[in-house]
Amino acid sequence: MQDCTGSNDDAAVYDLGNGTGLISTTDFFMPIVDDPYDFGRIASANAISDVYAMGGSPVLAIAILGWPVNKADPELAARIMEGSRAVCNEAGIALAGGHSIDSPEPIFGLAVNGLVPISNLKKNDTAKAGDLLYITKPIGIGIMATAIKKGAISKEDELNVIEIMCRLNKVGEPLGKIKGVHALTDVTGFGLLGHLIEMCEGSGTSAEINYKNIPLIDGLETTIKKSGFPDSTFRNWNSFEKKVHGINGPEFITLSDPQTSGGLLVAVDPASVEEFEEVIKKAGLDDRASKPIGMMTAKNDFVIKVT
Repeated sequence: MQDCTGSNDDAAVYDLGNGTGLISTTDFFMPIVDDPYDFGRIASANAISDVYAMGGSPVLAIAILGWPVNKADPELAARIMEGSRAVCNEAGIALAGGHSIDSPEPIFGLAVNGLVPISNLKKNDTAKAGDLLYITKPIGIGIMATAIKKGAISKEDELNVIEIMCRLNKVGEPLGKIKGVHALTDVTGFGLLGHLIEMCEGSGTSAEINYKNIPLIDGLETTIKKSGFPDSTFRNWNSFEKKVHGINGPEFITLSDPQTSGGLLVAVDPASVEEFEEVIKKAGLDDRASKPIGMMTAKNDFVIKVT
């Protein structure tokens, strides 16, 4: 049995020696929405996503709960668990127990195991120059979640972003079966730029992206004007701005926006685009998920060029 990733990837994968890899991952955080049921759903979809991002299928989840026992109603914790169980059921797995502690602030997430045929295992450092880039969910989740906390968002937009965060990245499993899907990762806290830089540097390539082709969450630009954006957007941008060429305006905000339960970033061989688009269509995803946002290129003096 051995680690078969050897990379800075979304989850650990161990080769079981029978052609199958065991995927193991965990993720948890404090509430980003007020409703405990929705928080449980979001945190669970976010944790399970790491398995899909490796091209695998989840098989088991264990809950991780921190709760301020003397400050918060335990019924709220029960609602978080109900939300988590609903998402686990949707993923076709059991929420098989877990562990809780008394903590100053609520914390919730999952430890998740999955399985993947070694031949279908996808990594984030195996992209090739010439690959087309796709993203399966619109970006802007961090901005919208911040607006929810401030009460500066319409109910329609709030429900929309919650639905996006709760949506499972199930499409990762069938994408794992496509040989021409060279690299795969999910877009989370480092934003689109951060995770694409990680893909480029791991693969020894650069990338060019067309900002006009990047799908944004409905209402995002209006929300930015009304309520701003998270502080972590600046932290992200400050950490990798020297690696990015072509940003001269507010594009850095959306491209650096930290995502929670974001979409999958996919590098696809042009020869496999038709097969890729068929999988996207069958999964019922937004039409924008089947439109390339850019491409991988030979290594350049910049990591990412934005046009």
